[in-house]
Formats: sequence, C-alpha cells, structure tokens
Amino acid sequence: MANYLKVLCFALTLTSVSGICAQQINDNNTPLHLMKPAYRIGYGVSTAESVRQTMDRVLRYIDSETPAVLVDKNTGAEVVRMEDITADTQLKQGGFRLTSYEWGVTYSGVLAAYEATGDEAYRDYVCKRLKLLAEMAPHFAKVYAKNRQIDGNVRRVIDPHALDDAGAVCCSMIKAGSIFRDADKPLKALIDERIRHYADYIINKEYRLADGTFARIRPQKNTVWLDDMFMGIPTVAYMGKYTGEAKYYDEAARQVMLFASRMWVPEKCLFRHGWVESMEEHPAFHWGRANGWAILTMCEVLDVLPESHPQRAEILSLLKKHAKGLAALQHHDGFWHQLLDRSDTYLESSATAIYTYCLAHAINKGWIDGKVYGPVVQLAWHAVASSVNEKGQVTGCCVGTGMGFDPAFYAYRPVHVMAAHGYGPVLWAGAEMLNLLKRQHPKMNDSAVWFYDQEVPTDAPIFNYDGSTRF
Repeated sequence: MANYLKVLCFALTLTSVSGICAQQINDNNTPLHLMKPAYRIGYGVSTAESVRQTMDRVLRYIDSETPAVLVDKNTGAEVVRMEDITADTQLKQGGFRLTSYEWGVTYSGVLAAYEATGDEAYRDYVCKRLKLLAEMAPHFAKVYAKNRQIDGNVRRVIDPHALDDAGAVCCSMIKAGSIFRDADKPLKALIDERIRHYADYIINKEYRLADGTFARIRPQKNTVWLDDMFMGIPTVAYMGKYTGEAKYYDEAARQVMLFASRMWVPEKCLFRHGWVESMEEHPAFHWGRANGWAILTMCEVLDVLPESHPQRAEILSLLKKHAKGLAALQHHDGFWHQLLDRSDTYLESSATAIYTYCLAHAINKGWIDGKVYGPVVQLAWHAVASSVNEKGQVTGCCVGTGMGFDPAFYAYRPVHVMAAHGYGPVLWAGAEMLNLLKRQHPKMNDSAVWFYDQEVPTDAPIFNYDGSTRF
C-alpha cells in the first residue's frame, strides 16, 4: 500500500507540473514555431569543415585497409621487384580488393575528392595503387601465359571476364590521366596500355543482345542488369574523350537509350533492376543501388558527351525525370529505401550516397534547379555523414546483390561495414557537397534549408510562417 501511495503521489506531481507548463506556454506568449525539432539524423546547412572531416576519416580508413603491396602467398614475404613475380605472388590482402569494380568506383570518388580539396593525400592514394596495378600487369601477364594459374584479384587486370572486371577501374584510370605530372610519364604509358586492354574487352568481347545491349547469361539467358549501365557505359563515353573519336560517344549514348527502352518505368520515374528477354512480363523491382548506377551513368556520360551530340538532350531529359522520381521517395531522415518504392524495406547508405553525388552534381552543372533539389541533397548528406562511424567505416551498406523477382530477396539482403560498395560513393558525395557549398547559396530561413540564386546577406530578413519578418 505504501509503495502504491508513493507512485500515486509521483503521478499526481507530474500531472500538476505538466498542467502548469501547459498554462505557461501558449500561442500568445511563446513563438511555438521556433521550438527545436527533434531531428534524428541532423538538419541544417553543412559546413565545408564538417564535410571534410567525414571524408578524411573515410580516406584514413581505406588507406589502412588497402595495402599497395605484393607478397608471396606461401611465406607472406614482400615482393619488391616486379621481375621476381611468380605464380605464387599476389596482392597483399586487406579489407578490400584493389582490382574490383567497387574499388574502381572508389578510385573515381577519391579523384573527385582530390579535385574538390586539392589535398595531396587523395591524389597519392590513387596514384600509388594505379601505379602498382599498371606496373605489375606485364609481369603477371607472362606468368599467366605460361600456366594460367594466377591470383584471382590479379587475373581481373590481366584477363577480364566481365564488365565488373573492367569498366569501373578502366574509367578511373582514364580520369587519373589528368592528375599525372611529368615524373609520372612512365606510369602513364603503362596505364594507357591497361586502358586499351580493358576497353577492348568492354567494346569487343562483352556479351550482348542481338541489338548490341550489354547483357548477361545469368540468372536467365539474355538478362539485362541495370548495374551494367555503370559497369560498361561510362568507360565507352570516356574513351571518346580519351581518343577524340566520336564513335565512342555514339555508342555510349546508344547504350543509355537501349537500357532505358527496357528498364525505364515511366509511371514511377524509376528503373527496374532486371529484364529477361524470354519473358513477356517484366517485374519491376526498383533496387536502390542499381538506380544509383543508372543516374550515375547518365552523369558520367553527360560530363563528356559533346553539347552538340544528337542524343544529349534525350539523355538529359531522362536524368531530370529520374531525379524527380528519386526526390519524391526520399525518407524524412535523408536516406532512400533498399527498394525505393517500398517503405517497409530498410534505409540503405550506398544508394543514398550515390544520389547525393548525382543530384548535387546535376545542380552544379545547371542540369536541375538548385532551389528544388538543393534541400534534398543537403538532407541526404546528413544521412550519408551519419553512416560513417568514428573509424571511417560506412555502415548500413547493402552487400553485393544479384537479381531477384520477389521483394524478400532485396528486403533481407544483409548490410556490412566491409561491403565495399559504400566507400567510393561517400567520397564522391562529399566532394560534390564541397563544390555545392562553394557554388550555391544555401541558408536557413524560418527553420528550413533554402537554396538561393545568389548570396543572401547575413542581415537579410528571415520570413516567419505568418508573413512577418525577424532579423
């Protein structure tokens, strides 16, 4: 009974205090619209310093997890001289693979970070690893020619078997040419050889449908994967810039429209993940990261496609529609869902990072309106930054994913900090956020993020919800 009375008295006390607070705070005596919202992730205009802190943390982590070293797989001893490479030589194993498509994406993200910051640490990261890949390739090629036995991570460089082996790394190598210096000329010649080797596979050897669309023979024969837009098309477009030959621009633009003819779902303004030639109906599962590869592909192509190209306007129109479809599905915490149009699936970080980059890049290029999409990007960056833990690991990233025609397949894909897909997109997103903050004019106004066409003076009036102003 005594305990019951104590609980009752405590409850009555709380009720009394609550009643007093309710009497003290009302619409007449308190500007309730200025109460601080309980954002779970973050809100407001980011500072360049905070963006850099996130990016630098990621760089330090991946640098520690990707040693640019060759070793003997039996003894672990370092192989210093390229002439000493044998069938037992392999890349020293860290947390991630230096030759995978995910790390091709990472090289591009790190290059973007270098261009945005001028920080030599980003440049050195890429140059050190691409130098190793280029220098080791001719020596491993001799070993491979003799007995066909070679480390799998090296084999991708010597003998690519799929777009995953070739496209993203090749494109990063083409981009890296712009940061080489006079001292790097010998390296540039070796990388040029790898570029030609990779590009030959993509353009002349990759499996295709009868009309030339990049395709696979799994899980069904003649399946088109949305992922392969990014795995192949940007390299084709950049080969146009690399060689000056218009045929590459034409083929890249043609591939974009071939994919769109099968994968674009106009009523959703989204892409489906997979298309199977032998099926009359084509289920539309709008996987987040695959839609990221699609819009990233369009950004990459538009970056190099000549303004006068006859299909440029069509590709730009498709990008704008896709941006609109994506923005409409952003979660209020800034992320996007694993299946974009299914809010019962989890919030996923790698797709969110890709969209952050692509939408920010499109604003900075003048392709979409910053006043419309700037707040979307800013909110998304808060989500991306929240995904990077103190070690620099990217959390909430979906692991490698095939194709399915049921929602459970996507909804239950695991997430893991060692999923390599998140690191490049996070750095790419951070780099473009820095560019956005330099070129655009975001400002808090009446507690909301707004983007303006020009700098708003700090003493400009801020408008309240009722039309009045405060300074």
